Amino acid sequence: MQGGDFRTPTSSFLGPTCMLINHYGGSGGDAFPYFFRKMGLGPLIGMRTWGGLVGIHGSYPLMSGGAVTASQFAVGDVAREGPQWVVENIGVPPDMQVDNTPEKTSQGLDPQLDAAIESMLRELERRPVQKPKRPPYHDWGRGGE
Repeated sequence: MQGGDFRTPTSSFLGPTCMLINHYGGSGGDAFPYFFRKMGLGPLIGMRTWGGLVGIHGSYPLMSGGAVTASQFAVGDVAREGPQWVVENIGVPPDMQVDNTPEKTSQGLDPQLDAAIESMLRELERRPVQKPKRPPYHDWGRGGE
């Protein structure tokens, strides 16, 4: 053996994944779960995101020193049913709806995190992580291929 195995990128993750989402997620908090689902990376757990996925570019100054912005672009998807606008005013719904109610969180509980842990443990049981196998070494010194 010529040293230990490592993988690149070193921060890659081989096990199952999920994402916690809630109604506070807008903009990137809407886009990231949408693309996470679209790539099939795992279930979304929690509550529907806010649905504020439009883009602004620049702002318009006010005499008061404040500024006004206006939506200038939105996100669309070319689906099998045809092109459509997505997420804006809709949000991203979870695959598993779990609410962190004030009652639970005031008791120090986190139902969404607990549901995610249970989901990932079930998935690990169903499909254990397979560590990549090292290929056999070449025999470069004696005419090996």
